[in-house]
Amino acid sequence: MTIAPERKASREQPQAGAGTPGSGPNRARLRVGVYPWAMAGAVALSVAGAAVSLNGVLRGWAWYLPVVTTVLVVCLSIATLRALRAHPVLVAAGGFASLIAILTLTFFRNTGVAGFIPSGATMAELDRFIRRASETVLAESAPVAPNAGIVMVICAVLGLTVILIDALAVPLGMPATTGVGLLAILVVPAMVKPQSVGFWGFCATVAGYLLILACSQWFAPDARTSADSARNPGQLRRAVMTGTVALVATLAVPMAVPGFDHGTFPQGSRLNPWGTGTGLNPMITLGNSLRTPAGSGRITYATNASKPVYLRSVTVDNFDGDSWGPDDREGDRRPVNGVLETGYEILAEEQVRQVTAVETGTFTSPYLPLPYAPETIRGLSGGWTWDPATLSVKGANTNSRNQLYIVSSTAPRLTAEALQQSSAPVRGISGDFTRIPGNIPEIVRTTADTVTGSSGTAYAKAMAIQNFLRSGDFTYSLQSPVQNGYDGNGLSVLADFLTQKSGYCIHYSSAMAVMARLEGIPSRIAVGYAPGRPTGATVAVLGQGALPEFEVDSRDAHAWPELYFQGLGWVPFEPTPSRGVVPDYATESSSPGSPSVIENNEDLLPGATSAPVTPTPTAAPLPGAGGGTDDAGQQLMPWLVTAGSALGLYLLLASPRLIRLGRRARRLRSQDPPQEDAVPLAWSELRDLGTDYGLPPLHSETPRTYSARLSHSALLGGAGRMDDAAHKAVRTLTADFERDHYGRPLHQERPGKHQPAAARIAAVHQSLRQNATFFRRFRADWLPASVLGQLGRILALPFNAIGRLALRAARTAPRAWSRARDGLFRPRGSQ
Repeated sequence: MTIAPERKASREQPQAGAGTPGSGPNRARLRVGVYPWAMAGAVALSVAGAAVSLNGVLRGWAWYLPVVTTVLVVCLSIATLRALRAHPVLVAAGGFASLIAILTLTFFRNTGVAGFIPSGATMAELDRFIRRASETVLAESAPVAPNAGIVMVICAVLGLTVILIDALAVPLGMPATTGVGLLAILVVPAMVKPQSVGFWGFCATVAGYLLILACSQWFAPDARTSADSARNPGQLRRAVMTGTVALVATLAVPMAVPGFDHGTFPQGSRLNPWGTGTGLNPMITLGNSLRTPAGSGRITYATNASKPVYLRSVTVDNFDGDSWGPDDREGDRRPVNGVLETGYEILAEEQVRQVTAVETGTFTSPYLPLPYAPETIRGLSGGWTWDPATLSVKGANTNSRNQLYIVSSTAPRLTAEALQQSSAPVRGISGDFTRIPGNIPEIVRTTADTVTGSSGTAYAKAMAIQNFLRSGDFTYSLQSPVQNGYDGNGLSVLADFLTQKSGYCIHYSSAMAVMARLEGIPSRIAVGYAPGRPTGATVAVLGQGALPEFEVDSRDAHAWPELYFQGLGWVPFEPTPSRGVVPDYATESSSPGSPSVIENNEDLLPGATSAPVTPTPTAAPLPGAGGGTDDAGQQLMPWLVTAGSALGLYLLLASPRLIRLGRRARRLRSQDPPQEDAVPLAWSELRDLGTDYGLPPLHSETPRTYSARLSHSALLGGAGRMDDAAHKAVRTLTADFERDHYGRPLHQERPGKHQPAAARIAAVHQSLRQNATFFRRFRADWLPASVLGQLGRILALPFNAIGRLALRAARTAPRAWSRARDGLFRPRGSQ
């Protein structure tokens, strides 16, 4: 039989007069050694190694130096403070301070005090950096350009991850849980990159994680932590067994799960609880949709227009230089229950009216695909609103899935002559459509001036820009932006596009919209679908007859620029070669349209061949008319949802406090009149109060020992300033509990000998609050350790059970294999 040697003491027995953990005469003689530095190196290797996997999410390697610098500075600061025997709270605070200092020195040196201390101007710059990072995440597809905003956010997140991992590994004594922080880093490239996290990033992360575990086991832990992780016999054998099982599982799982050889989450298609998204992304990240071999989100439409129409879903007009943003004028939107008015004057001599019946199928988006410019929409289900500035229609409490509706649209008949003569000053439109960022690259300005240099009118400039982009110098390519790292819509991407002269619709439309603004022409980008393909079927519409049907899907996702001409409105152009249809007025030709109108969509029948019927026009209701009750409900619903969400969030955050208050009320309720379990409940409440205020009972302590330690602690006033009521309450509660558990039952207790237990508990609680710091009071009130500890133990039950089963299997596997081997290779003579 092997007897394990006694482990090194990881903590000393608290003395009666100790006010803080870890105090005592032997504390100064302990040596820290290389433990803080070894642990810091392991944490730095794991986090910096996990950051390697972000290559491919960010373009190039220029971002990695500030990341490594941030990680090393935070790790060294934590190691230095721990070597100086600082309190764990001070170590964490020092880590935060060093993180703020290195971020200020790296990104906000010009606005910081002495270069590394944040100032008021630094906060303004920080807000700008965060907005730029969020726009990059929302508007660009990987790999994104490593602008200062996104790099700053990554450095901050990784620095916070270092502090979290160090706190889990050292003061909290849970080194195995540090893998959660590392996993959070690896999840991003695993979901974004087709090749997943990559070999070297995974290996560096695993190596750092194993070093964290090794440091926690090999070196003596800090005497003030509750971790007991000293070495013990059999540890190496169990580690080898565990590593073997993990290696076998790593090799076996990819064989069982299809697609792991193409990345853990290729294009976000696996482990998606919301299903496959089939809607057009309003943030104009169209590359993934266009690169999808099999189109999804099929939409069919039938129209009486002379040509297939563009379906316009959302307008993108807000451009700050980093990215284009969609129109989100929530305060200006109106309910769709009447005529949609353009809001600007149309002076064209002839208007073209078209009727289009649309069936969205599985296309799911908050925005509704419509031909421009919609005038009336019939047949929608759910609540919808429209923006007067752009006529985009957005769901208030619904989406576009399985919608069947008919759109009556009106637009001026555009000709090259009418556009050429539209030279009046622009008025009556939002400034969002003319805003020019201040950081325009020189190549963009130079190109715009060169291309439009000889043009005298806005139309001539627009045609010059379109013809330049459609010339033989430019090629349409979905892969070139990805391979060369400029797949996005910011100004830096636009500069790369004008240099490479290869891209797809978002690059061409963005280039024309920006250059048009530089030349004084209001512009915006429409996102939707190119005209698509005929299906060969017809759809019968009452009053229109059999209309030809067309279909589009994600492969037809498209973006095109729209330029504003006074008196004519927003005019679409098509600068993307080999995509869409160039309008007649952009080729200096014209063709007539077919005016018509419909009343409703009651007789929308696929495949029918009814004869055309002459429509009878009726007056359309004004926007906002009718349906007062429904409109009020729709307006009230967001407030109700917001209030409900806020209440739910408050209840979630306050749940530990509410549980603690309810538990205390139940315990003290049993005291009046006294019940059989009143004394144990009062003692449990006293123990929980001590636990909540940072002085929990130890497993080896008797009630009297714990009572003495609590009475002599600073939490009840300390020596020289004793709180008599609280100390008397602790003594009497302890005596009652000892007599109840160990003494002879007293059936005839003299009434009034002691105060009621509720009053004594209140005295102890009041003394604890008066002598505790603000942070300790806040933690005891809102994050009571007695509740959180029990919750943690409950959550750990299934994991502990699984761990025990795994350990039992690991122990029995060698014996089972030995018996099976003996049975198979037993000598024949021994049978």
